[in-house]
Amino acid sequence: MGNNSAATFKPRDLDEVPSVDALLVELGTGPFVRDSLTAPVGRNDSWVGATTSGRNIFVKHLLGPESDVRSRMRRLLSFERFAEGLPTAALRGPAFLGADEAAALVAYDCVEGARSGAELMIDETFDAGLAENIGQAIGLLHEAPVAGLGEFDRSLPTHPPLGFLQGLPLPVFESLSFAELQGWRLMQTDEALVRAVGELREREKEAPKVPSHCDLRVDQFLVTGDDFLVTDWEEFRLADPARDVGAFAGEWLHRSVLDIVTTRGDSVFQDIELTHEAVLSRGVEKMQRLLPLVRAFWRGYRQVRPGMDAGLATRATAYAGWHLLDRLMAGASRTSRLSGIERAAAGIGRAALITPERFVTTLGFEDPVAAEDPFEAHEEAA
Repeated sequence: MGNNSAATFKPRDLDEVPSVDALLVELGTGPFVRDSLTAPVGRNDSWVGATTSGRNIFVKHLLGPESDVRSRMRRLLSFERFAEGLPTAALRGPAFLGADEAAALVAYDCVEGARSGAELMIDETFDAGLAENIGQAIGLLHEAPVAGLGEFDRSLPTHPPLGFLQGLPLPVFESLSFAELQGWRLMQTDEALVRAVGELREREKEAPKVPSHCDLRVDQFLVTGDDFLVTDWEEFRLADPARDVGAFAGEWLHRSVLDIVTTRGDSVFQDIELTHEAVLSRGVEKMQRLLPLVRAFWRGYRQVRPGMDAGLATRATAYAGWHLLDRLMAGASRTSRLSGIERAAAGIGRAALITPERFVTTLGFEDPVAAEDPFEAHEEAA
């Protein structure tokens, strides 16, 4: 939704989707100027560009099975209604202009000059101050009252998909890459992991339910100076707050694993062979460099939610572990074989998911005390 350096593609021809310009005309912005359009990367059709009135607009067309599209649209619109009463500093999305529910279209103001959180992560300008402010914003979202504010989706999110860990439906099986099938087989044959996912989903049922994004990733943050917005509210619902907290931590844990094979953060260039021991030692080093951002996030979160439930940090750690496994499967969809680093990430995620109480302080979810190292735990499990 912003003009940044993120990858874009040629958008779908608007002659094939006349309802897009029809919506913009109805909203009073005028239709798109065709030669101004670009399309951000994503699972949905989208268009970013100027309209004939000179206003820059982002339009998204939700794609997928009809029942899924209806549910996502309903949740997205419930967030926009709810957001009208949120505190200014709470987590929120770009300015919502309107929707065509029947055509599964939503329109927003384009966020000029924004950079994605993923860009800031990669070029190492995502600092502790931003992380702390994001923690506060998510905390304020989670603290926002919901009584008398209409209907919210109260269903449990589909992930982690316990059913898939017991067997893949045939249509899903036939659609997966070889690497994805490898990943699912590794998880399905891991009895301790399957049991841990089941236990996490049971704890989720008993957890307090608060307004939650439920699909948080750093690439959804649009940052302009000290301000930031978050996109993709299609999974918004009343849910366990540990999901959003764990997702943020999981993003940085995943980054620290990916950096094992890079020189990011190294004081000098290291031309080393990545043996198992080197992976573990570099993993510890990379994690120590990045996890202060999670601690800053947690500090901001606790400032606005001092009365959160006692089990939140442990559940958030388990969700951070699942996040690494989820990122593994997302990467596997684009390749034919799991890499060694992807397997390392899965092993670390597994350790945090199976015994989250051992890693709560390592991730920064409590006051610093002696804590277990997930890379060492991964080595024990290997």
